[in-house]
Amino acid sequence: MAKESTEMEIQLATEPETLPAKPIFKPLKAHEMSDGKVQFRRVSVPPNRYSPLKKAWLDIQTTVCDQMKVDIRMVPNSRRVDLKTRADTPDVGNLQKSADFVHAFVLGFDVSDAISLLRMDELYVESFEIKDVKNLRGEHLSRAIGRLSGKGGKTKFAIENSTRTRIVIADTRIHILGAFSNIKIARDSLCSLIMGSPAGKVYSKLRAASARLAERF
Repeated sequence: MAKESTEMEIQLATEPETLPAKPIFKPLKAHEMSDGKVQFRRVSVPPNRYSPLKKAWLDIQTTVCDQMKVDIRMVPNSRRVDLKTRADTPDVGNLQKSADFVHAFVLGFDVSDAISLLRMDELYVESFEIKDVKNLRGEHLSRAIGRLSGKGGKTKFAIENSTRTRIVIADTRIHILGAFSNIKIARDSLCSLIMGSPAGKVYSKLRAASARLAERF
């Protein structure tokens, strides 16, 4: 009897244990990740961008509602844009992407440029002021802004095309939309212009930088 029990124990020890089947969980939606709570984002609109926002509102609303599955509304009295998740929002990150998209348009970017924030994760917006680079006043400040734009915007367009970025010059504030490495090259070029470098010298550096970017891609 003892021999049979020993043989049974050896047999049980040698037999592989059957593991339970691996559970399959469906991906959680935005409202499920936050325990059913609706998440909000608010974007303030300055007075100078309110009229352009009303003109482009149909494109912005269609993009955010249909593509990102996020509710959006404009509040005229408070001059702001409200965004919130809904039951069919596929990812909670869509809310922040939509807020960044609206914020980029409020800063001065076109809808066609700002929409790239929704499609690509590695893009972002960086902002700085001219006084952060050099403390200029009066005519010196006006000339610096003129150097940044160039005749008919030639210098700004050259920097944008070489670095694959988009630049908005709003008075003394500068906003750059693009990837991290591209923004760095564009920012260095703009800072050189603010410091007083001639446009020809900046163009030569841009040609070398654009060649490096072309090799990378």
